[in-house]
Amino acid sequence: MSIDDATLVGQRRRRLHQVMADLGVDALLTADPFSVRYATGTRNMLVHGLTGPDRLALVIADGPSTLWEFAGCEHLTAAAAHVDEHRLAPALSAKKVVDPRADIVRFTGEVADLVCRTAGPGAVLAVDRIESSVVEAFNAHPFRLADGVAVMQTAMMIKQPAEMDAMRHAMAITEVAAADMERAIQPGRSEQAVWAEFHRALIEHGGELVVTRLLQAGPRTFPYFQEASAHLMDEGDLVCFDSDAVGAGGYSVDFSRTFLCGAGPASPKQRHLHELAFEQLQHNAANLEAGRSFESFAAAAFDVPEPYARYGYYQLAHGLGLAGGHPNIPRTGDGPYPLPGRFEPGMVICVESYVGDPDSGQGVKLENQFLIHDNTVETMSTYPFSTALT
Repeated sequence: MSIDDATLVGQRRRRLHQVMADLGVDALLTADPFSVRYATGTRNMLVHGLTGPDRLALVIADGPSTLWEFAGCEHLTAAAAHVDEHRLAPALSAKKVVDPRADIVRFTGEVADLVCRTAGPGAVLAVDRIESSVVEAFNAHPFRLADGVAVMQTAMMIKQPAEMDAMRHAMAITEVAAADMERAIQPGRSEQAVWAEFHRALIEHGGELVVTRLLQAGPRTFPYFQEASAHLMDEGDLVCFDSDAVGAGGYSVDFSRTFLCGAGPASPKQRHLHELAFEQLQHNAANLEAGRSFESFAAAAFDVPEPYARYGYYQLAHGLGLAGGHPNIPRTGDGPYPLPGRFEPGMVICVESYVGDPDSGQGVKLENQFLIHDNTVETMSTYPFSTALT
């Protein structure tokens, strides 16, 4: 399957313009690499861009888009269909120059000219991942500032039809990479060596990167969130894996599985932990439906028994798109539930489960990715669960 970039970016651009109109935002300026990609369809050194403002995009509501491209890379995005003007990216932080003040003054003047020319004085400019010194400099210009993160998260939260197809394609190649990685799980191999097989296959098939190092084996499966290391796998070890991949088209893919290293069989304790995690995952996934409030979903969530409950995953589920995003759905607790809102058609939601055992010092991590439709919920992640543990 190939991704129709023109349709994909066109649908995203219309969605972003609609959200800006709904929120009363006249222009949006972003330096976040995922947001730049969402708005313009362009990609360039994504990880490098996470370390500082390398590339910036300005989107005018129902108007043109301007891209400030990294120096020397203008040819990479010159033909981008949804960029109306290209400019050279300024040096906005000490990452680039010792004293960026002159560039900040020039850049904020450029932005002010573009915004005021199209939206007029008093316009609302939303800023997303912009240096504080740049935000301060905008105060010298005749417009009001707003939170661009909220604008981008609202837009990204609801997937357009072409995005749904792109995410299915990203899932397909990520599952191929996961299969290569699973075959590499053998006694005597390090976590890093096995995890590297996932990277290799993901990139070979058109994926882009992995944003975490969540692969751990044996005693390192408890507590969770231990990163892949030089630790060697042993016969009978549990091996926890969380994809956290950026696949084809820049779309994230997020599912988790737990495997058994070696020929088996699994111990009764290992099978029990997997059974509990699987039951939690299935129970909570069954409560997904369009129109259901996040609070209702949390109130109906699976109760993991002691002694495992205190070591469970910190949230029940989260949104996904080009990156992880809104909503992040917490468990219920004391006091009012902190997250308003409800599931809507077009949301991609990842349901999380981790069951960790303090007595045996091991745990099981499972997760599936779902797409909410009007009357159904589509399971996007179809990678099989370990037959040795089920």
